[in-house]
Amino acid sequence: MARRQVSFPLYLHITLLSVVLVVVTGETLRWFGDAIPGELEFFLLVAFAAGVALLISRRIAAPLTRLASESEAVRRFDFTDHPIVRSSVREIDTLGAAFDLMRDAVRRFLRINQRLVSETDFEILRPWLLDKLVDIAEARGGALYLADASGALRVSALDVEGGKAKPAPNLPPLSPDALPKLMEAARTAAHPVSGHLSSEELAALGLDAGLAIPAMLALPLRDRHEQLLGMLLLFKDEQIDDASARFIEALAASAASALETQELIKEQKALIQATIRMIAGAIDEKSPYTGGHCARVPELTFMLARAACAQDSGTYSDFRLDDDGWEQLHIAAWLHDCGKVTTPEYVVDKATKLETVYNRIHEVRMRFEVLKRDAWIGYWQGLADGRPEPELRATRDALLATLDDEFAFVARCNVGGEFLPAEQQARLREIGSRRWLRTLDDRLGLSREELDRLPQPAPELPLEEPLLADRPEHRIPRPESERIEAGNRWGFKMETPELLYDRGELHNLTISRGTLTNEDRYKINQHIVQTIKMLSELPLPRHLREVPQIAGGHHEKMDGTGYPCRLDASQLSQEARMMAIADIFEALTAADRPYKPAKTISESIAIMARMCKDRHIDPDLFALFLRAGVHLEYARRYLRPEQIDAVDVEKLIAASRG
Repeated sequence: MARRQVSFPLYLHITLLSVVLVVVTGETLRWFGDAIPGELEFFLLVAFAAGVALLISRRIAAPLTRLASESEAVRRFDFTDHPIVRSSVREIDTLGAAFDLMRDAVRRFLRINQRLVSETDFEILRPWLLDKLVDIAEARGGALYLADASGALRVSALDVEGGKAKPAPNLPPLSPDALPKLMEAARTAAHPVSGHLSSEELAALGLDAGLAIPAMLALPLRDRHEQLLGMLLLFKDEQIDDASARFIEALAASAASALETQELIKEQKALIQATIRMIAGAIDEKSPYTGGHCARVPELTFMLARAACAQDSGTYSDFRLDDDGWEQLHIAAWLHDCGKVTTPEYVVDKATKLETVYNRIHEVRMRFEVLKRDAWIGYWQGLADGRPEPELRATRDALLATLDDEFAFVARCNVGGEFLPAEQQARLREIGSRRWLRTLDDRLGLSREELDRLPQPAPELPLEEPLLADRPEHRIPRPESERIEAGNRWGFKMETPELLYDRGELHNLTISRGTLTNEDRYKINQHIVQTIKMLSELPLPRHLREVPQIAGGHHEKMDGTGYPCRLDASQLSQEARMMAIADIFEALTAADRPYKPAKTISESIAIMARMCKDRHIDPDLFALFLRAGVHLEYARRYLRPEQIDAVDVEKLIAASRG
């Protein structure tokens, strides 16, 4: 250890300087005597004395100059380590040592505060903070308590060995009965308090009995509303001095602010998660089919993302997601279909062609029933007119059989399928041309909106009408607010049908594939428009700004023909591409859709291979999806056993690349 230099008070240095000047002056006068004229002698003596005084004063002032330079550096927030300013003047030496301690304290304070502000993982921060506070106080140990939801204080970090603090195990909470002094201090004290605990009290809290020593510092941690957030305890062999206590108190205040910030962040994330669950729950309540979809697509997306992150070579060797990236993907995946809350369930779940709020096949059946009654009436009317009964019976029975057959055909067409040929569409129109007699006013019992769509004036009754028709009232106009304008701020590029809905009976029954009209399909596709709009309106933090783009990109295609923005491969993030594959595979294999049967794994993968070849989905991600076994992992969790069949992975990957 370096030997400390001896220093003296400033007044001794001044006294010594005065003595030296007097002695030097006297000796000089005696030496020169009468050899030098009086005026020159006086001048030389003054000059010599001033030189000696200047040398001595500069030696005294040099440390002060260095201290001034160090002060300027601190003013510029430069806390770089420098040698301690030492001086033979005791006051200057003390000032230099105090200045160095001050600089070190400020530096440590700023570093700790920087860590408190920048650290996002509070599980790591808590033991680190306690460790620093124990070191600063030169304490034997300490404990950091945090208040739980009930207000009880539980050990969050523990240091009982004077070493590295550790996250605390499940210890008993801080009890007012066991620790009345500390609880009272936490409630009322504005400054640190001292006290001591018995070995039995410490053992009851799971703490080392060796901490039962006289010196203890208890600091309550409070938020800006003076609510108790936690408690800091420090144990020391001797009393903690006032300076250290004030420094620790300042750090504890910063720790309380950091703790409050962490709690606010945790509550914010909890709010986001609750919002996600609320929206997914609303969709689930609205339609159990889409509700299942909203829960399964995120899981499948996460499986594929984990597989990509695990790659050490190849296309995805550099793909990684940090905590913020996973949070962003989690929110985007769970909210990827949040716009479906605006889509009518009778469109989303349209299982038959004539379905709206109800299946209108019942109306059509009743018209056939009317025609069959008319056949019987014609039979009885002919008998009353004296016409031959066998002829009437044959005509009646043939008509009844024809009507039964035609209704069965119409009912089969209503269910929908892979393809409805042109000749069957022509037969539907022929059947629809049959006439039936209406005698009741169809304007009775209608809403104002329905009445406004009916043609004026009302026709006279009775009136013959076609069996199946596309009526003016079936054409529901699209409000201007429903139209997507060119150059809109979201970049939507979807062709908007003229009508909001077209419920014409023949228009719907002659759908060539499936059960949806162009208007229905647009309404379903519009959910992604609403998803992007809804998510774009949220005040998302900076690290979640890509949520709308990821959630809204799962219906885009690699060739730029998707919707709603017609983005191509160069504009699609990896996360959006992953979600597209997850969305398609889930939809193909889902067994809870009312409008289609569930497909096996091999059938689904074959369809997706063709989609890769057509540049609809990413072939590299599709290959990873298969080679990493993501499809099997998902199948074992969510599919029926009969859907899980063998897949030639490499053959399908080769087919997907054309």
